[in-house]
Amino acid sequence: MEHLLIIRFSAMGDVAMTVPIISALAKQYPKLHITVLSRPFARAFLKDLAPNVSFMGADLKHEYKGLLGLRKLSKRLQAKQFSGVADFHDVLRSKLLRYRFLLSGVPVASINKHRRERQQLTAREHKVLKPLPTSFDNYIEVLKQLGYPVKSNFTSLFPPKGGDFSVLLSRIKAKEEGEKWIGIAPFAAHKGKMYPWEKMQRVVEKLIADDAHVRIFLFGGGEDELQKLDEFAVRVPKVTNASRLLNELKEELILMSHLDVMVSMDSGNMHFASLVNTPVVSIWGATHPYAGFMGWHQQMENAIQIDLSCRPCSIFGNKPCFRSDYACMDLIDEAAIIARVKAIVAEGKEYEKSR
Repeated sequence: MEHLLIIRFSAMGDVAMTVPIISALAKQYPKLHITVLSRPFARAFLKDLAPNVSFMGADLKHEYKGLLGLRKLSKRLQAKQFSGVADFHDVLRSKLLRYRFLLSGVPVASINKHRRERQQLTAREHKVLKPLPTSFDNYIEVLKQLGYPVKSNFTSLFPPKGGDFSVLLSRIKAKEEGEKWIGIAPFAAHKGKMYPWEKMQRVVEKLIADDAHVRIFLFGGGEDELQKLDEFAVRVPKVTNASRLLNELKEELILMSHLDVMVSMDSGNMHFASLVNTPVVSIWGATHPYAGFMGWHQQMENAIQIDLSCRPCSIFGNKPCFRSDYACMDLIDEAAIIARVKAIVAEGKEYEKSR
């Protein structure tokens, strides 16, 4: 049996984007054994994805830290006798790992990150504002190079009715008839990717004021974020800090699968909601959907952004604003977000995503 190794470390959202493609690969090549090497958190996405998919967690901060750790990890991988290696990351760690396989004569392919096109997209002058290949396209190309062309029809990690909500009932009340559940993930790793918290609070308050049947679930990570969400949830009726109540990412994915819509930044939560077939109103500032990181099968019309000559200024949103005012986020009208959320809720959870 052929045994393919797929390498993808990085942040949670980036790893989540591999799921639709790995799922397609597993289904179209049922005799192919697939091992996905990633950080331990990715187990929530990949553990039960398909019978021929195995997950291998690598703690790069402790057990496999530094060059000695990578050497240890490489020996562990070499022992599994892979017949091919797909590097979905192309960073120093993955390059070193795949190089060892290359020396052993194992076929290797790595992702094309289109670095030149990214530089043109984010240039301050002579910007070239056109869509780059998506991450999904790039992963498909890697697999094609190894002799595994795929076409993905992935829909969700869960059945059409959503994940098993019974595991959440002790902490979250079941959805009542006519209720509209809206998820709000207001934070991001970088300021250039985050809508001002004060404005987002007004968005939530307006959604609640306009519809007595709306229920809001907040999502965040880290104690500082959770504390802000706690304070807001205590102050505003019909708001629940879901991340405080739920124990793990798998539980958050279950709740997301029962939402009518998620509001998120260009962040991991956009991708998590996408993996459970929930429409996302995504808010973009320093970054841009053209960079290829839009959520799986999400509609461009649900991407909230404004036209500025400086946008996008960053692929990952980690650069400081050269204007110093973060106008790309601050000037987004709260009403635009509210209108898009209401439109999706009116269409219903079964609305057709563009492909």
